[in-house]
Amino acid sequence: MKKIFVRSFGCQMNEADSQEMLAALLARGYAKTTSLKEADAVLVNTCTVRDHAEHRAISYIGSLVGWKKAAKSPRTIIVAGCAAERLGGALKKRFAHVDLAAGAKSIEIFPRLLDESGIAAGAAGAPNAQSAICSYLTIMRGCNCSCAYCIVPAVRGPAKFRNPEDIVREAELKVRSGARELTLLGQTVNSYRAGDCDFARLLRRVHAVEGLLRLRFMSPHPAFVTDSLIEAFGSLPKLVRHIHLPAQSGSDRILALMHRGYDRRRFLETVSKLRSAVPGIAISTDFIVGFPTETAEDFAQTLSLADEAEVMNAYCFKFSPRQGTAAADMAGQAPCEVTESRLNTLLEKIKSRARRYAESLRGSTVEVLLESGEAGRTPENMWASVKGAGSPGELALAEVKSVRDCTISCEIKGGVPS
Repeated sequence: MKKIFVRSFGCQMNEADSQEMLAALLARGYAKTTSLKEADAVLVNTCTVRDHAEHRAISYIGSLVGWKKAAKSPRTIIVAGCAAERLGGALKKRFAHVDLAAGAKSIEIFPRLLDESGIAAGAAGAPNAQSAICSYLTIMRGCNCSCAYCIVPAVRGPAKFRNPEDIVREAELKVRSGARELTLLGQTVNSYRAGDCDFARLLRRVHAVEGLLRLRFMSPHPAFVTDSLIEAFGSLPKLVRHIHLPAQSGSDRILALMHRGYDRRRFLETVSKLRSAVPGIAISTDFIVGFPTETAEDFAQTLSLADEAEVMNAYCFKFSPRQGTAAADMAGQAPCEVTESRLNTLLEKIKSRARRYAESLRGSTVEVLLESGEAGRTPENMWASVKGAGSPGELALAEVKSVRDCTISCEIKGGVPS
C-alpha cells in the first residue's frame, strides 16, 4: 500500500482542506504516514496570506527535489492551496518535480483531479477514518469582503456556502467517528447564510448533534456579529466561552483604509454586548502593524484597543504587501525598522495580557476537554497540562495549580456532570 505524507502551511481552513484532500487519497488506496522518508507521495498545502508564509511553502517544495530523486521507486508530489492558486501555471514551470498542482479554488474537485491525473484513480470507497477529538468542519469557502490587504478573495474566490443539511450530516459523522469538539470554519464564518438559515441558526442545528461536547467557530468578522449570534452565546451551553474577533487596528483612519466595514466604537460595542451575554467570555484578536500611512498615533490607538477590549491574546503580524490587493501599492509604507519596533512593542503588551489572564486562573476550577491523557483545552481556548485520571475525549474538572508562561497546569478533580 502506498503511503501519503501531508504538510500544511497557514490557517485552520488549510488544515481542514488538507484533511478533505487526504480523505480522497485514502479512499483511493493510500495510507497516511507521519514520516516523509517512508512516504510514496507528499501533499503540500500552501498559504499565500503573507509573503513569509508563501516563501516557507515554496522553499519546502524546492527541498523535495532530493527526496523524490533519492527513491528507488517513483514518488509523487502534489501541491495545493492558496499559493498554488496565485502562482498558477508558473508553479510547475518553476518546479518540474511537482506532479499535480491544485489551487484553492479546486479543492472541491480534487478527487476528480486525482482520477484524471492518474496519480490515484478509481475510488475504493471512503475509509472509515477516526476523527480527531477536536475536528474542523468547513461551512463555506471564499470571501465577499474587500479588505485592502487581503488576497483571500483572489485565491479562494467569492463566498460559497454549503447546504446546512450537508453540514449537519458531516457533523454527525465526525462525532460518531470520535470527535467531541467541532470548529466551524470559514473566511468570514459568521456571514454564513443558506436560504433562511443564517449563522446563528446553523449553530443551533450543529449544537443539537448528539454526543457533541463543544462547539467553536473561526474566524468571524466583526461586521457580521449579529444580536442573534450574541444571543446564541448566552443560550447554547456547548458553544464555548471564547471568540476570536479580528480587529486588525484600533485606529478609525486605518480601519477605513483597510475597508473593514466597522470602526473602533462598533468593535468595542460588540465586545461589550458579548460580555453582557456571557460574563467571563474570552476575547482574542488579530492585529496588523505597519499598514501604509500608519502613524505613531494610529499605533497608539491599536495598543489602547487591546486594553479597552481586554483581549486575552492576539496574533500580531507585520503588514505584508500582496500583489493584486488594494494596499500593495499604497504610498506611505513605514520603514522596516519602524514596523519591527512597533510589532515588538505590541507583542510585549499581548504577552503581558496573556500572562495576566493565565495567572488570574490560579486556584480556580476549570473545565478541560482532554485531547490526550495529559493535556487539553479550556472553553476559553487555554492550553492546560493535567495530572490525574482522565481519558482523551473526556471533559474533566481540574484545579489550576500553577502557571508557566501562558500554559496552566491543573490537577483533575473529577468528570463534568452530564
